[in-house]
Amino acid sequence: MTSPASRDATDAVRDLVRDLVRIPSVNPRGAPGGGGETAVAAHVRDWLGRHGVQAEMHEVLPGRCNVVAVVPGRDPAVVLLESHLDTVETDGMTVPPHDGEVRDGRLYGRGACDAKGPLAAFMLAAAELARGGPPPLTVVLAGVCDEEHAYRGVLHLLETLADRHVVGALVGEPTGLVPATAHKGVVRYTVRTTGRPGHSSRPEEAVNAISLMAPVIAHLAATRPAVTPHPLLGPATRSVTRVRGGTGPNTIPGSCEVDIDRRTLPGEDPVAVWHQDRDELTALGTEVDPPFTVDPALDTPPDTPVVTALRDALAAHGRPCDIQGMPFGTDASKLARAGMPSVVFGPGSVMDAHAATESVDLAEVELAARIVVATVHETGRRFHEGLPSSVDVPPRERGGGDPRENVPLRERTRGDSPEDAPSQERAGSSSRVGIPPQGRPCS
Repeated sequence: MTSPASRDATDAVRDLVRDLVRIPSVNPRGAPGGGGETAVAAHVRDWLGRHGVQAEMHEVLPGRCNVVAVVPGRDPAVVLLESHLDTVETDGMTVPPHDGEVRDGRLYGRGACDAKGPLAAFMLAAAELARGGPPPLTVVLAGVCDEEHAYRGVLHLLETLADRHVVGALVGEPTGLVPATAHKGVVRYTVRTTGRPGHSSRPEEAVNAISLMAPVIAHLAATRPAVTPHPLLGPATRSVTRVRGGTGPNTIPGSCEVDIDRRTLPGEDPVAVWHQDRDELTALGTEVDPPFTVDPALDTPPDTPVVTALRDALAAHGRPCDIQGMPFGTDASKLARAGMPSVVFGPGSVMDAHAATESVDLAEVELAARIVVATVHETGRRFHEGLPSSVDVPPRERGGGDPRENVPLRERTRGDSPEDAPSQERAGSSSRVGIPPQGRPCS
């Protein structure tokens, strides 16, 4: 890779991120006919092909694809670079969402930092690793669909990698170039109160379901989950995120619903948390539905080879290397649960993700690519030599909970049908890049 000051390198980074942002890939969230991520997946495949990295697209949902590429290494053991192709909606943006405008070294647009900037860094790193001769370990780069909704892309990727030994994974998200080894999990569910509807001119003859819900909301606001805070993540949280009730301005509502977002910590089983909440809230006279989102937390031991390799690479590039925790969820928890030690890393700030003026610093994207290349080489060295950590891991960072709790890994959203879920019976055969294609290939 050329010098950070190289105009050619800077222009190449700008052009890559801009091209990715200019291809809309808003997650359709289960809506029929949504084009989703396929166009950007095809661009990733074609760009990688032009830079010496073979890639294939695998259909996950009708018309929606993952893209998976391989840089063969001297050892078949894998370092996985995983990021997502989809973005959230563009409503409320105050910059053009798909122009890729550049100002003062920052590129603006939906997905610039979440997560097309991190994806671009991984693509640049893969191209550099392919140019430099076989890396010490095989590198698999995956751009997955549906991370912003039901994470069916990463679940499909796990099927794709079922016969691979993945020694470590870097998951591309905007962390400001800090290594994040922990993040919260989540369980979401609906709580309902049922009253008796009636005419608003005679409220005494009805039972107002919204009034029944009011003390429940007050209780939720006044109580906190009884779990010890995590040293990197802080406390668990429980929030009311949506309220639905009433049918008209002159009708006493007979039903009211609220959605609850409970952020879990490593060591908590989200399903067990839901059972506890259900018992607590039904005692207040409510009905509690089964969860529609369940996702475990992440807590990768900081002395894992991929983590120490990333920290060493950061230190070598003059960057802070202390591990951090992130409050948001990522695909890393699904990879870790499948036995792939994972760390979240990438350019950009989470404060810019989903924002009205979403943007990413292009210099950070290029630096991230350099750090990823160094991490792959250092992970290979540690893997082959069985080296311990060369960075100081404070005692408080060690240990911490199993990120692979036995919980479902899916989101049951209203309107989803069973056939939307990833198939467990897809046939696989050897492909030209050594990854068995899953489902019919996308083109």
